[in-house]
Amino acid sequence: MPETTFACPDLTTFLGLDALGLTAVGQFLMAERAVIECRVVDDDAWCHRCGCEGAPRDSVVRWLAHEPLGWRPTTLAVTLRRYRCSECGHVWRQDCSAAAEPRARLSRRAVRWALTAIVCQHLTIARVAEALAVAWDTANDAVLAE
Repeated sequence: MPETTFACPDLTTFLGLDALGLTAVGQFLMAERAVIECRVVDDDAWCHRCGCEGAPRDSVVRWLAHEPLGWRPTTLAVTLRRYRCSECGHVWRQDCSAAAEPRARLSRRAVRWALTAIVCQHLTIARVAEALAVAWDTANDAVLAE
């Protein structure tokens, strides 16, 4: 490769988080698992009821299983800001529907990885659940829903 141009390492792009509307801000690597701290890229500070601007109230962390790095289970710790409307008092969280379905435990890329593993690599749901570090029922329900 005579004219290769290298860029700075980017965990967000490497993990495909940019397609999910997330950005990586930290990582915690262990021998048995990887935890990636993420934030939602788009700001969602406008009230969904009355349209007024909301004030940041606090934040919550949503834990999502993500496609494994190799065979090391990867978990996304997505920090979501909560807002409160100054006019109507409505409270809401940042929208992270691009990353996962509401109340889902698997990211959209994890579901795609699971389907590929089952169809192309002929893995069982038990092996997929083990690779994602989730319960068998969680992996099975996500695959069947997709």
